[in-house]
Amino acid sequence: MLSRRLLRIKVAKALFAHLKSDADNMIASEKTLMASIDKAYDLYFLMLALPVELARYAGQRIEIAKAKKLPTFEDLHPNTKFVDNAVIRTIANSDAVNDHLAARKLGWAQHPDFIRTLYGQLCESEYFQDYMARGERSFDDDRRLVEDFFKEMQTCDALDDLLEEISILWNDDLPYVLVLVLRTLSMLKPSHSELKIAPKFKSDDDPVFVKTLFEKSLVNYDKYQDYIEKFTSNWDVERIVFMDNLIIGTAMAELTEFPSIPVKVTLDEWIEISKFYSTPGSSTFINGVLDKIVESLTAEGRIRKSGRGLI
Repeated sequence: MLSRRLLRIKVAKALFAHLKSDADNMIASEKTLMASIDKAYDLYFLMLALPVELARYAGQRIEIAKAKKLPTFEDLHPNTKFVDNAVIRTIANSDAVNDHLAARKLGWAQHPDFIRTLYGQLCESEYFQDYMARGERSFDDDRRLVEDFFKEMQTCDALDDLLEEISILWNDDLPYVLVLVLRTLSMLKPSHSELKIAPKFKSDDDPVFVKTLFEKSLVNYDKYQDYIEKFTSNWDVERIVFMDNLIIGTAMAELTEFPSIPVKVTLDEWIEISKFYSTPGSSTFINGVLDKIVESLTAEGRIRKSGRGLI
């Protein structure tokens, strides 16, 4: 399932877009937010299909080589370890993957240049050459190859550029989606005939969390900003960036509206998010302001947590 970290980031981005564009339709902005989450889940399936497309391309190259007028010994006796990879075959035969791709009209067929380039990079990689050179291979070897491939995709500029070109909603989604893909592969067993697909959400609580956090943060935005000013009076207002205030306000909404989420979880999550989506010094600033806000809101009785171990 998509992580709560990614869901929080999606909310922050939707709030930023709504507020910066001076939009006045919260429902429309919320629909865009949920659509961006749907797109992140689409990316999960699209990434699962990527090694399948590469193996298909490799198979086509083998058939073309065999059809040469003067094929070499290697052309007629190709190494088919990658084409026959058991993990890739399981993904390729997955009804869940294929049905989702078809329903959402997703696939790699429209990007042959990218597939050709990526296959060339794969063939040059040390882990791929080691895999292809082995006399014997196990299911674990097949899975390890696919896992190594997806780990390489975490720093693939060509993939980043293509995904940005396909959908702006996929900006920054890839690292979180690849974690989900690797988790899916880790659960695959040789006896499995179907891939166990991760659900979009862990439970029905997640979409409620997203919508409530967005709505409460937006409706109470001005109130939260007024409250924040009490704890930033000694700071140069011009130096407090918009995103810092947005993150603090959204954290306030989470602190006060979700009694089952521990205070520490909320603080840790939003401070971590600020490290990537605001200025270099923002996390320290936000941490200090939120500590004071938590103390004040708790004294006012506005932070009330329920459940074992919650504070």
